[in-house]
Amino acid sequence: MASGTARFTWNWALAEWNRQFDAGQKPTAATLKKEFNAIKYKEYPWLTDIHRDAHAEPFTNLAKAWVKFFRDLREGAPAHAPVFKKKGKCRDSFYVANDKFKVNGTEITLPIVGKVQMTEELRFKGKILGLTVSRSANKWFASIQVEMLEEQALRKRTGHNTEGVDLGITAAAALSTGEKLIAPKPLKAVLRRLRIRARGLSRKLESAKVRIGIKPGQKIPKGTKLPVSNNRKKVAAVLAKTHYRIACIRSGFTHKLTSCLCRENQALGLEDLNVKGMLKNHRLARAISDVGMGEFSRQVKYKARLYGTKLVIADRWFPSSKMCSICNFVHSELKLSDRTWSCPNCGTIHDRDINAANNLKRLATETALPAASNAVMRSTDALQKVSGGKVTPVSYDPVCKKNQGRKKNVHFYAHSE
Repeated sequence: MASGTARFTWNWALAEWNRQFDAGQKPTAATLKKEFNAIKYKEYPWLTDIHRDAHAEPFTNLAKAWVKFFRDLREGAPAHAPVFKKKGKCRDSFYVANDKFKVNGTEITLPIVGKVQMTEELRFKGKILGLTVSRSANKWFASIQVEMLEEQALRKRTGHNTEGVDLGITAAAALSTGEKLIAPKPLKAVLRRLRIRARGLSRKLESAKVRIGIKPGQKIPKGTKLPVSNNRKKVAAVLAKTHYRIACIRSGFTHKLTSCLCRENQALGLEDLNVKGMLKNHRLARAISDVGMGEFSRQVKYKARLYGTKLVIADRWFPSSKMCSICNFVHSELKLSDRTWSCPNCGTIHDRDINAANNLKRLATETALPAASNAVMRSTDALQKVSGGKVTPVSYDPVCKKNQGRKKNVHFYAHSE
């Protein structure tokens, strides 16, 4: 009920926002919230059974969505306006303020719901700011936002090496040590089973359409609700569990890999991959998504901060695969299908992925530790990022120095089932 209330409030606010904007007015989240509060219990009396935060937070989220939309328009980035949420097509979630719930060990007390057992205790000690309850398949999760001092959140490294990581499809990550890590590719493993279950759900949807007089293949009229049978619920639940299992396997592999790299190295060299552009290649889109390249980059960036690892991101035009790691000769005629190649200058035979990892390692060493040696390329600048082989160093001070002034606070989310 609470997640449905949050979805209903979002749709009401978005519809009212669009109506006022089309009429030449300048709507704001604050004014819309006041209008909704004035009529909510009269026109929607069922809201009295739901705690207030579930139908208050969507206004804040909508304001943030519009701010991001207009900012992207000004900056020329791809902009996407907020859209309506449909039951079954969006993530079920709702927000709870910090004064509406209590955490006691593995037990959490939610408004209306009462006491619920969690699978683990809250791992972070600090000021609790809020809670978001969400659902994935048949499991509910409580994400608790905690504010704590930065020096308490930092983690200790176990190694001080420098590593270059080349992401790929055949091998999820190739390291400069010569090691290749193969991704589990969970979608590929269960693709046949997934298709069978999705086909079963589709047949039951077509049967429900025929039952109310809609011809097979015809679109469902707006506002029409299909009858839901018990068999359809069962098949939908099994399909959701399959998707959830795929996501868990992929996420688990990525978390373990990124944590290991950041924990054991003081500097990492990565490529700035255009994952969104790579997904436009329909022959490789499924394989790229199954590896999770975009999620790898996201995780390694925030974990590098936790472990004090210096992160050096090479420019997209840096020839990591085409440049010989021995003599720096750039083989411009190298094709994507060439997995091994021989350097025309020095004759060294390279594995494409390992050679790229070696070049990224050297770039990370000479950028994060500039006293080590000269630059990899003459055009490489350790402090700027422009096209043509430049790099972006991202480094964090792992220790908060004393008498440094006001200490920074950092927000973390404890994710419990």
